[in-house]
Amino acid sequence: MSGTRASNDRSSHPGGGLKRARSEPGGNKVTVVLGAQWGDEGKGKVVDLLATESDIVCRCQGGNNAGHTVVVDGKEYDFHLFPSGIINPKAISFIGNGVVIHLPGLFEEAEKNEKKGLKDWEKRLIISDRAHIVFDFHQAVDGLQEVQRQAQEGKKFKNLAQQYKSMFPTLEIDVEGQLKKLKGYAEKIRPMVRDGVYFMYEALHGSPKKILVEGANAALLDIDFGTYPFVTSSNCTVGGVCTGLGVPPQHVGDVYGVVKAYTTRVGIGAFPTEQINEIGDLLQSRGHEWGVTTGRKRRCGWLDLVILKYAHMINGFTALALTKLDILDVLDEIKIGVAYKLGGKRIPYFPANQEILQKVEVEYETMPGWKTDTTGARKWEDLPPKAQNYIRCVENHVGVPVKWVGVGKSRESMIQLF
Repeated sequence: MSGTRASNDRSSHPGGGLKRARSEPGGNKVTVVLGAQWGDEGKGKVVDLLATESDIVCRCQGGNNAGHTVVVDGKEYDFHLFPSGIINPKAISFIGNGVVIHLPGLFEEAEKNEKKGLKDWEKRLIISDRAHIVFDFHQAVDGLQEVQRQAQEGKKFKNLAQQYKSMFPTLEIDVEGQLKKLKGYAEKIRPMVRDGVYFMYEALHGSPKKILVEGANAALLDIDFGTYPFVTSSNCTVGGVCTGLGVPPQHVGDVYGVVKAYTTRVGIGAFPTEQINEIGDLLQSRGHEWGVTTGRKRRCGWLDLVILKYAHMINGFTALALTKLDILDVLDEIKIGVAYKLGGKRIPYFPANQEILQKVEVEYETMPGWKTDTTGARKWEDLPPKAQNYIRCVENHVGVPVKWVGVGKSRESMIQLF
């Protein structure tokens, strides 16, 4: 009887009570910054810009395999585990459950940046108690696996079988020494550790706050959506925000995609717009394309909008940051990859299969270069018309507005368009 009455009550109030509350979540939203290519797009700079007015800056995935460089007052800070927002003395930096933490690396990073002027970071850092720890031997094993993989490239099944058989007989671990070191770290880190899910819940539902989430790695390094097998071990697309922080999807607000004005990639794997010629060399040297984390030379090529559209399909970018535009200042003409062809026919998707990706033919649009130094530009009007056309071309093809244009290393050289 009471069941019937309750259902009748509800039917007389279409969308009544509970239902409405669920579909319109109150509280704060998180702003997300994600890499839209193969990494090294300059995410740190965009995060740093937004972090100056944020209350909380979070990392949700990756580990110290990420590398962000931020320049403040002429000082260059390198971050791997710390959110770039750690520089802001007014913001809380939060390392979420989706991040893997290498404790020696964390304290080493703190020490290096302290020497450059980072102060009181331990008072501003909170670490989720659900974040996992990675030990030195994990990194050693990773190295051994990499050596094995490279030695046996192409014999996948044998490779796997061999790995399970051998289980690393050459691995040496100083168990006592390591434990002693870890106990020291445990004491130092204990005050920073909190229940991360509850911390984020309070942040979302408490007083109005600006919450920023800093993605590490990038769309094409995502374990599911990246150019497998040359990927990282986490979701660096927007879904990683929910799983790596414990945040419901309706609390995700703006999603900013960071894209370099050309394309780079570290290591092996398909790279359709790569320029193995003087253009590639010029981009590499002018753009100082060396890995922050690995020190490896990056491969360079033209901007690939197929990749960018694919990243947008997955992430739903609300705006883009186009970085390092100034690197193109000296070129007579500039090409943009606008489509892939297979057997002479355009394909509307980004191929998952690496062998197919190696075979695609890129369709380019060629634009005249602006042949002007843009590093002094501070507003849209300061950019040469041909540079403006380049930016508009990106917007029109991807269907996402460009909110920032980067023309140099410092904070001031990020031009905000709206």
